[in-house]
Amino acid sequence: MTTTFDLLVIGGGINGCGIARDASGRGLRVGLAEMNDLGSATSAASTKLFHGGLRYLEYFEFRLVREALIERETLLRAMPHISWPMRFVLPYHKSMRFDSTTPTSKLLSLAMPWMKGRRPAWLIRLGLFLYDNLGGREILPGTSKVDLKAGPEGKGLVDKFAKAYEYSDCWIEDSRLVVLNARDAEARGAKIMPRQKVISADVVDGIWHVTLRDMDSGAEQVVTAGMVVNAAGPWVGDVLRGTLRSNGTSGVRLVRGSHIVTKRLFDHDKCYFLQGTDGRIIFAIPYETDFTLIGTTDADHQDASIKPECTAEEQDYLINFINQYIAKPISTEDVVWTYSGVRPLYDDGASSATAATRDYVLQLDKSRGAPALNVFGGKITTYRRLAESALEKIQTVFPAANKPWTAGVALPGGDFPVDGVAQMISDLMKQFAFLDERWATRLVKAYGSEARDILKGAAIKDDLGQDFGATLTEREVNWLIEKEYARCAADVVWRRSKLGLRLSKEEISALDIWMKSRVAAGVTAAAK
Repeated sequence: MTTTFDLLVIGGGINGCGIARDASGRGLRVGLAEMNDLGSATSAASTKLFHGGLRYLEYFEFRLVREALIERETLLRAMPHISWPMRFVLPYHKSMRFDSTTPTSKLLSLAMPWMKGRRPAWLIRLGLFLYDNLGGREILPGTSKVDLKAGPEGKGLVDKFAKAYEYSDCWIEDSRLVVLNARDAEARGAKIMPRQKVISADVVDGIWHVTLRDMDSGAEQVVTAGMVVNAAGPWVGDVLRGTLRSNGTSGVRLVRGSHIVTKRLFDHDKCYFLQGTDGRIIFAIPYETDFTLIGTTDADHQDASIKPECTAEEQDYLINFINQYIAKPISTEDVVWTYSGVRPLYDDGASSATAATRDYVLQLDKSRGAPALNVFGGKITTYRRLAESALEKIQTVFPAANKPWTAGVALPGGDFPVDGVAQMISDLMKQFAFLDERWATRLVKAYGSEARDILKGAAIKDDLGQDFGATLTEREVNWLIEKEYARCAADVVWRRSKLGLRLSKEEISALDIWMKSRVAAGVTAAAK
């Protein structure tokens, strides 16, 4: 029997899962097919920020920045367990050079040629004033000045930096964001199909007939849909021209962004927004309590089929970049992990990867005789608004679909106040006395109010079953398998969490063997 959908979403990254959630909540019959694990490509390799994009102001991307700034607080209210406010320190020195190719640079060079690529302090303050006010703020504090000679923010930096500006943005657990959107879509009726690759798509009498292949068993099935959404991320161009066989001419520009993770470099919980001599910026962010996340690079990536990796050159670039700021230089020996992702940006013909637009473009194509919506670009902060914009186009095909609904609606586990994390951690420790603060914090910042459901009925630690290390237990892994689509150790320790930073290779291997046995047993039982 063929499964029939109104809408089939191709791609289980944040845009695909966000669209599936929104469409399901409007009453559409939705299917989502992802050839790998959910959020396993671009959406797992971001800089982990809900941010307006301060540097995009240099390119006069005011609409994109305003939309992203508004979204920060909308999203924060819906997911206070996996997103939280952070303060960013921007060290300033009058000798600093900036990118000479941005519209701001070109305008400044005409008006003030003697600056020779520098930015006066008043211009930095103007940019931060716009950042504070373009989107309005109710939760996040505004910009303030920082005395680096007197405050903890200056410790660890080189002496030449005496002052800085401090502003707000938000952290986001990117991979968990994807999975929680998928779960909410499923709860509203969507069929989520990870590890199902779209092999072909044909149109018969105005209906899409799409062949899916199970990437584990090789079995194939055909589903039908009134409309398809191509949200394949780095593979959007391949799906557009190869699978959907569209005549569309729009292109995607693949840009690789790499990050390094080092031992903790600063004795406070604030982030740094650092500007390089080449005009680029990087972030240095407190990460998983004991580490610092540094990134990102911008480099063109030629082929989506080539797995992105942080090259030796990119690693050296990031190390040399931050060494211009810190008093105790780091080396490759201080790097404990690297990761890299490919951003599928809309090809606007920009001269460099850094200058390419981060805005999204949605194109409705009916050339095959059935509608297809192709999604180009976007950034994690604006995923919900992208989904709403996508539904505006989808509703031209399905006019009976309901109205927009996602703004501020909590994701699973996020049904508590933005300022309620500390209280929830305290309450969890009281209810389950075997938890220490670090373990309870990890659970709350991953699962929110659902942490209680995972631990339900446990009086002692042993009640949670096998201990896989680093506070990861059988009870939690079973939850991830049954509720969050996890199938192997990498899904758990590098996407649903970052416990791979704390587990040994042997521990991860043992977890992988256990999970695959557990998944196989579950599949066998379901088949009987």
